[in-house]
Amino acid sequence: EVQLVESGGGSVQAGGSLRLSCATSGFSFDDYHIGWFRQAPGKEREGVSCIGEHNGESYYADFVKGRFTISFDYAKTTVYLQMNALKPEDTAVYYCAATGVAETVVADTWTDGDEYTYWGQGTQVTVSS
Repeated sequence: EVQLVESGGGSVQAGGSLRLSCATSGFSFDDYHIGWFRQAPGKEREGVSCIGEHNGESYYADFVKGRFTISFDYAKTTVYLQMNALKPEDTAVYYCAATGVAETVVADTWTDGDEYTYWGQGTQVTVSS
């Protein structure tokens, strides 16, 4: 059974940090890219970051560059999202998801949630001003 389980969400003040985890199982970690998405109330889902486990290549949305860092622990098949300098506008439910799109196109498609096959249940991040 494929599973992606997020954890690490919570409430912090602006400027604070959180580290989200996405524990994966049931599929070949090597064959997928893992992405982080977020959705705030009344807003569209948006891609935050993505990483390829077989080469470590990572991608970031402009609005998190320099503040968020994606990484993975291969032995634990877990992907992390370190979020620093959090802003109130980062408040959202954060989801991790797995996509099997080819390496040659992932750079152009990683923000498209429709390209992802497996999804976690989400974890709430709330940043207060």
